[in-house]
Amino acid sequence: MYRTVKATSGRQIFQPLHTLRAAEKELLPGYHPFEWQPPLKSVSTSCHVGIIDGLSGWIASVDDSPADTVTRRFRYDVALVSALKDLEEDIMEGLRERGLEDSACTSGFSVMIKESCDGMGDVSEKHGGGPAVPEKAVRFSFTIMSVSIQAEGEDEAITIFRETKPNSEMSCKPLCLMFVDESDHETLTGVLGPVVAERNAMKHSRLILSVGGLSRSFRFHFRGTGYDEKMVREMEGLEASGSTYICTLCDSTRAEASQNMTLHSVTRSHDENLERYELWRTNPHSESAEELRDRVKGVSAKPFMETQPTLDALHCDIGNATEFYKIFQDEIGEVYHKANPSREQRRSWRAALDKQLRKKMKLKPVMRMNGNYARKLMTREAVEAVCELVCSEERQEALRELMGLYIQMKPVWRSTCPAKECPDQLCRYSFNSQRFAELLSTVFKYRYDGKITNYLHKTLAHVPEIVERDGSIGAWASEGNESGNKLFRRFRKMNARQSKTFELEDVL
Repeated sequence: MYRTVKATSGRQIFQPLHTLRAAEKELLPGYHPFEWQPPLKSVSTSCHVGIIDGLSGWIASVDDSPADTVTRRFRYDVALVSALKDLEEDIMEGLRERGLEDSACTSGFSVMIKESCDGMGDVSEKHGGGPAVPEKAVRFSFTIMSVSIQAEGEDEAITIFRETKPNSEMSCKPLCLMFVDESDHETLTGVLGPVVAERNAMKHSRLILSVGGLSRSFRFHFRGTGYDEKMVREMEGLEASGSTYICTLCDSTRAEASQNMTLHSVTRSHDENLERYELWRTNPHSESAEELRDRVKGVSAKPFMETQPTLDALHCDIGNATEFYKIFQDEIGEVYHKANPSREQRRSWRAALDKQLRKKMKLKPVMRMNGNYARKLMTREAVEAVCELVCSEERQEALRELMGLYIQMKPVWRSTCPAKECPDQLCRYSFNSQRFAELLSTVFKYRYDGKITNYLHKTLAHVPEIVERDGSIGAWASEGNESGNKLFRRFRKMNARQSKTFELEDVL
């Protein structure tokens, strides 16, 4: 939206939104006419609906914060129409390139949507007189990943538009903003309930919209992949991430995953989670709590929104970098032949590691691992710097090999299209992950005896299968939404009009 506003207004874009009012009218959802066939169940047929109160339809809640300040959103179908109209030129261009006759192509369009949702801490204002709202926020957004058409008499669908930057905030359209803590399951599900209902209604209907001067019909396919593990577990009714059921893709327990590191296949699905929740709720076999939990493999709440079982590439990077950071500390302290080192010892190893990384890699210590730090830490230079502090030659070699394997594996889950961008690494992935697992269970046994971290398990066991199924992991990651979070913060701090009525609309 902001790119287009800048193009039409020629002004600097970070300015209070009332200066963009004229230009934004047709860019915001609610401007274009459209219809659904059949009409959406429980959704109004009106097309000119702009920003709505996300709690419309819910009874006002009696709480510390007034309910009308908690959330704002667009109606899902109206937002999708606006996003498609943004792509109108690209779609027409795609049709022309494929030599598809205009009048022949009015039906059979299929649109693939990536959904992302993420919580943000500390979104306080610097100086606002706005309404009292919680200091945490959750953003739900979507990206149009591709538009394809099933031409008459053709077997294969032809892709006429594919998002080239699926992880940019430019392609990631905000749908719903909530001042809610992502851990507050009740409020989160209450606010997202209507979104889920609209999404379900759209699965069974076709959108009729004028694109390039002709009415065309579109079907939508939704894939919720832009969630970190915490959010997936919350949406799918699984226990929190410290659970013995380590994985959101398979039924493995932590102990099993550390014994057998690479041989697992994706088994969990939204439907299966719903069935398991029913078992958990009714306990038809009258089992004890322990037996029941083992039967449902840690599904103990009602799955609320369908997510696609996948692995979030960004958080995978961060999770694995955190793990390597800890291995580096342990190696500096030679934990492999020490029993239970004290806290002070651990602190001194960490200080040594931070000092070395700052000196050699210019890496400032961070409170919580973030994407940029993770990218710099997982390099050969970083391992060389760490090896200077490790006495034993063979431990140095093991660390180098471990990092070498990781660097080989990483492009497979990071790249937008691994088959094109890194075919060799894709072919070698299973082999590399076997060797990686072997190193962990022999040389680094002191860390992986009976335990392994969630993302490390997924990296070793599930990547090839997901790539084979979806063609990519990186393209479906949550980065676009995370970058959007940064914009959200910036608007909220600088540009929210500080009046009680406008503030939430502005940051949308």
